[in-house]
Amino acid sequence: MRRFLYFIASIEILAVCGVLGGAFWMQFVEWEYPCPLCLIQRMAMLLCLMGPALIIMDGLKQRDVSSGAVMAGYGMSVLGAIVGLVASSRQVLLHIMPGDTGYGSAVMGMHLYSWAVVVFLTVLVFSGFGLLLCSRWRPQAGNSKTWSLAVLWIFGIFIFANAVSAFCEAGLHLYLPDNPTSYRLFTGP
Repeated sequence: MRRFLYFIASIEILAVCGVLGGAFWMQFVEWEYPCPLCLIQRMAMLLCLMGPALIIMDGLKQRDVSSGAVMAGYGMSVLGAIVGLVASSRQVLLHIMPGDTGYGSAVMGMHLYSWAVVVFLTVLVFSGFGLLLCSRWRPQAGNSKTWSLAVLWIFGIFIFANAVSAFCEAGLHLYLPDNPTSYRLFTGP
């Protein structure tokens, strides 16, 4: 059970990175530029993943993950999920009126910001269970440090890619338009 809880932290990082990868697909293949609220949601997803990353890093240092690392990690995930839930809920409410087609294309019947609500609620549930279980079973690192390092590298790549993408879209401007149509770094205002 203890190794399973450690493995769940890795799976959480990979799952949310998969969601962010889908958002990158929509951005770079479908040419749908993320709006400011979308960028906030992406950053909140990355904040949600800081918690499991902390748990994995603590497991790399010592076999038994400390209770403090588990509580701090899942606490960060809860805070990130709340920030993201507020941003994605606001965007859902912006497009709730009948006849409003929403922003961007729908994926499996829902827009990306609606899927973000689902992701943030899922992170809240997993973090809640992690906090409940940490008093009885602290995660224990498995024998595969390569797996843990690979997950952390993937997470780092997504952090870097999101930062570069947001910078290219906003350019040197303080504000991003509500409905961006280009990368302002390359095209200007």
